[in-house]
Amino acid sequence: MKSRLKLVSLTANEELTHKIASYLNVEVMQSQITHFADGEILFEGKQSFRGDNVYIIQSTCAPVTERLMEVLICCDALKRASVRSITCIMPYFGYSRQDRKAKARQPITARLVADLLTTAGCQRIVCTDLHAPQIQGFFNIPVDDVSALPIYYRYFKDLNLKDPVCVSPDHGGVVRTSKLAEKLNAPIAIIDKRRPRPNEAEIFAIVGDVKDKDCIIVDDIVDTAGTLCLAASKLKELGARHVYAAISHGVLSEPAVSRINESALEQLVITDTIPLPKEKESPKIVVLSMAELFSRIIAALENGESLSNVHKNFASEHYSD
Repeated sequence: MKSRLKLVSLTANEELTHKIASYLNVEVMQSQITHFADGEILFEGKQSFRGDNVYIIQSTCAPVTERLMEVLICCDALKRASVRSITCIMPYFGYSRQDRKAKARQPITARLVADLLTTAGCQRIVCTDLHAPQIQGFFNIPVDDVSALPIYYRYFKDLNLKDPVCVSPDHGGVVRTSKLAEKLNAPIAIIDKRRPRPNEAEIFAIVGDVKDKDCIIVDDIVDTAGTLCLAASKLKELGARHVYAAISHGVLSEPAVSRINESALEQLVITDTIPLPKEKESPKIVVLSMAELFSRIIAALENGESLSNVHKNFASEHYSD
């Protein structure tokens, strides 16, 4: 496995990459991202990649477009360096919220990004909790959408919550919420939410019994945290004992952290698909790592093994009591 496997870290997920490398017992390849005076990006590999299976690890988080360009430029450089294969491990797939035309004259940017990655030379994508599963259909290359659900299950199981209920932040998130609820043997509640414009929401009602319950809001992205904090406040008004949130991608744009600190949330539990900088750390924010799962997936891809078995085994380990 070690002879052809090469890990490349761009600027977004250096800590996660080194954790993955540690699990795999391989080194992160030496490379450098530099910028021209006008901001133009240059990728340079400091070692040979000829004939190697290269895994680029990069979330397209803020600054989203710059991080995306790094991936595209890196793919092109590797392709021209005669690599054997290019796999993009994109723990957080940016532009995923633009997966359809919600209004006239809007783009479907998730499809555009899929085309760009394929054209650049990427041959496989591995993501975590895509905003919409159908985004996999935008690609003509294999896409693996990895769930953080087993990690969340183990965390909340260990908290020994009293009468837990899993809360979907909208009608579209019911399937994701139901999966965690099934494993925790808990009921679900649904928030009737409307968005008059991006990053703004209005809550009309909550369907389900939350009185004297420990609520877990389940979602894929927390951005400015306005909706999340509004939901937590509403749940507390309706008699919820404690309110937690399990959200895969902590985008946490301003003023998210200050809102969370002042909110009714007990804890916001996220993964390290997007790195949490020091200035955004908070006693209310808990970060769980995806490194072990990604390392198992990379090892399976390298050895030609079933990814279904990887997910099944990882889940069974975390779901076992």
